[in-house]
Amino acid sequence: MKFPRIIRQITMLLAALALLLGIPAAAASASSATSGTGWIRLAHLSPNTPPVDVYLYSFGNSNAQIVLHHVAYGTVSPYEAVTAGDYTVAMRSAGAASSSQPVISTSVTIKADHAYTVAGMGPESGLRLQVLNDDLTTPPGKAQIRVIQASLKEQTVKFTCGGQTIVPKATFASVSSYAAIPPGNWTMAAIGSGSTGTTVVPVAAGTVHSEVVLDGSNGLEVVSLLDAAGAGTPPTGGVTTGFGGTAGHGPGSPVPWLAVIGAGTLVTLAGGVGLRRRLNTGI
Repeated sequence: MKFPRIIRQITMLLAALALLLGIPAAAASASSATSGTGWIRLAHLSPNTPPVDVYLYSFGNSNAQIVLHHVAYGTVSPYEAVTAGDYTVAMRSAGAASSSQPVISTSVTIKADHAYTVAGMGPESGLRLQVLNDDLTTPPGKAQIRVIQASLKEQTVKFTCGGQTIVPKATFASVSSYAAIPPGNWTMAAIGSGSTGTTVVPVAAGTVHSEVVLDGSNGLEVVSLLDAAGAGTPPTGGVTTGFGGTAGHGPGSPVPWLAVIGAGTLVTLAGGVGLRRRLNTGI
C-alpha cells in the first residue's frame, strides 16, 4: 500500500523535528556529566626548594581562583571545593609578580565528587608537580592509609603501622597505594638508616589518611593528613566554598525553545504542503 504524498512529507518533517530535539538533549546530558563539585589541595613537598607562591587557574581564565603565598616545605593546604573541570596549577618563587613566568606548572582535570592533591615533589633541580588522586572510600568497617615519601635525607624508608610493614621500601618522592587497616590508635613509623620518625594516629572506620614522611630538624618526621572523614566525603572543616564569588548560571536548556521553533516550522511546512495540494487540485 502506498501512503499519500502528504503523509510521507509530514512523516519526514516529524523525523527531522525529533532529530532537532535529540541533538541538544544529548549535548545537555554530556554537559551534566562534567558538572558538580570536586576538591583540591596544594602542597610543597620538595625539601630543598625555597618557599613558593602557588596559583590555581581555571581553564581559559588568567585570573587566579586560589593564591597561596609563601608556601614552605611540608605545607599542605586544606581542601578547597571547586567546580568540576580543567585547571592549571602554577608555582612561582615567593614574592614574585603574578605575571612572571612560573617556576613550574601542570594541568589537572577535577571530576565531580573526586578529590586531588597537587604537590611540588622531588629535589629542587628536578622539581615537578605531581597530581595525586585522593581516595574518599574505604572497605566496610576499615580505614585506609597511604605513604607520601618526601624525605631527601633518608631517601629510602620502611613504613610501618602498629609494627606491621605497610611499605617495605618507600623511596624519595614516591606515593604508595592505599592500604586497608582496622580502626584504632596506631603508631605510624618511618624507619630510615639513620633516624626514625613516629606519630600516633587515631584511626576511625571510614576514614582515609595520607602519612607524609618529612625531613625534620632532628631527623625523620611523620605528618598525618586526613583525606576523608567518612566514606565519600573530604575531611570535615577541610572543605570551603566561594573563592571570592560564585559562578554565574549559564543559559537555560535550549530544548524548550527549539521545540517551539521546530513545531512552528512543522506547522508552517505542513500548511505549505496543504496549500500546494489545493492549488494543484483546484480545491
